Amino acid sequence: MGVLIGKREFEAMLAAAVAKVREGGDYLSQLDAAGGDGDHGSTMLRAVAEIEKTVSAQPQASLRELIAQVGWALLGIDGGATGPLLGSFFLGIAGEVDESHNLDAAGLARAFAAGGARVQKQTKAQPGDKTMLDALLPALAALRAAADAGSDADQALSEAAEAAARGAEATKNWVPKFGKARFAGERTRGCPDPGASSLAMIFAGFAAGIHARPAPATGAGENRGGDSC
Repeated sequence: MGVLIGKREFEAMLAAAVAKVREGGDYLSQLDAAGGDGDHGSTMLRAVAEIEKTVSAQPQASLRELIAQVGWALLGIDGGATGPLLGSFFLGIAGEVDESHNLDAAGLARAFAAGGARVQKQTKAQPGDKTMLDALLPALAALRAAADAGSDADQALSEAAEAAARGAEATKNWVPKFGKARFAGERTRGCPDPGASSLAMIFAGFAAGIHARPAPATGAGENRGGDSC
């Protein structure tokens, strides 16, 4: 039987995602400074601190309860749309978790797709607008494709992480069309979107947590502290 994701495995995914974001916090702020107020890194650090605190406070929670509590905690993060969007993502996932079964690749793809759908209901941004959707949607598509191909959950998460990193990196060639960054226009060209980059870090952490080995780290998923943006 392939890898199944229960509460213990999901906690490992969350812990690795927390670590990835903490490693890349300064880089995220550098990216945000190109088109915003440079606080995305600090916002994400608050977000992952809430994730860590929530997991620690829920030792007896079921998988579904844990994911929902993470979602509710993230909804309260201040710092623009980051908290509401990430919170919506986890709440959408929780709504599709069947407590009677651990998640295989197909169940994971279905749950994550529900999270993505909930995010899209919360924003008017579209693919190509240089937002977190440009990492999230490719990750969800890769997760679904891997599940449909019969991959195990760990391989599916690895492919999702790679797709998220590619999606985030692609945004560096675009001009933002949504959010505060759109006012910066051409000044952001050459810099990946901070929201897409933090989403790529989260998926890289998910893959690392389930594999217990380093996840694919390409493009915007890396902490490249020496970059100019």
